[in-house]
Amino acid sequence: MTESQSIFAKKRLAMVLAGGIAGVVVGLAGVYGIATLTRNAGGDTVCRPAVELAKKIAPGARGEVAAVNVAKSPLKVPDLAFTDSTGKPLTLADLRGRTLLLNLWATWCVPCRTEMPTLDALQAKLGGPGFEVVAVNIDTRDPDKPKTFLKDIGVRKLAYYADPTAKTFQDLKSIGRAFGMPTTMLIDRQGCEVGTIAGPAQWASDDAVRLIEAALGKN
Repeated sequence: MTESQSIFAKKRLAMVLAGGIAGVVVGLAGVYGIATLTRNAGGDTVCRPAVELAKKIAPGARGEVAAVNVAKSPLKVPDLAFTDSTGKPLTLADLRGRTLLLNLWATWCVPCRTEMPTLDALQAKLGGPGFEVVAVNIDTRDPDKPKTFLKDIGVRKLAYYADPTAKTFQDLKSIGRAFGMPTTMLIDRQGCEVGTIAGPAQWASDDAVRLIEAALGKN
């Protein structure tokens, strides 16, 4: 190879590398832009009050609900889809306007089974037009099994919701809010995260009741 050919080859390699780097930069910029748009579309503005509320109730995340992680940044919860006791399709948007304690559970999850009576007791105490415990069963087999289980343990106040596809869990997992079962989220009236807990809690306890009442502005 002559000296001139060598120089040309080096210049060509430099141009290829520069083009590759530029492509990566553009690609990253595109991804960042999409991520930014997704985050903004997720409700940065509408969910800021939820973060302020989370800061306010944070001292109450103690005792039986010490594992609750209050929201640190705005997050609009995905519009999860499930059905009611009659099989009617619903989404979280259909429940908008009230504070929700969303709980994903299954009969094969031992901690979930233990937790259900406490969620029922919380609904009995605080449930109403402004608050609801939304316990969504994600059993993928035998749709009658969870209903029978709830009846056998005396759960009476919880409305029955189900997602036999378990997509609700995957949707929360995709935003880093579901790692195992049970998974529970406290959601404000605008559909924004106030707090999340991975694992069970004693929702009928005084600690839990005070935390929810604080989220409802009752104390």
